[in-house]
Amino acid sequence: MAGLARLTTHVLDTTHGKPAAGMRFDLLMMHGDHSHHILSSHTNADGRADQPLLEGDRFHLGGYELVFHVGQYFERLGLDLTHQFLDTVPIRFVISEMAHYHVPLLVSPYGYSTYRGS
Repeated sequence: MAGLARLTTHVLDTTHGKPAAGMRFDLLMMHGDHSHHILSSHTNADGRADQPLLEGDRFHLGGYELVFHVGQYFERLGLDLTHQFLDTVPIRFVISEMAHYHVPLLVSPYGYSTYRGS
């Protein structure tokens, strides 16, 4: 089962009904009231990271935060954000077992949802 332990993500742009290609995201590991940066990347053409965010020796149990830079993404697409609502979307979650954790984000400039995917 340890070989299956990994963290992946996928971002869907619900405004345009397509994957959110080129969205920047950051992954942090939480330690009580502070965190440390693990990686920064961008989604590919399918709205996914090119490879797992954590796997193998980099996969550890604990608290994490994925921060999606949705404001930059929608601005780059040329949306009128005069009344912008979302800038970054932080998702805090806990990895409590050696398993596949998938964190999808469905997002528009004014709302989002997430869940533990598979």
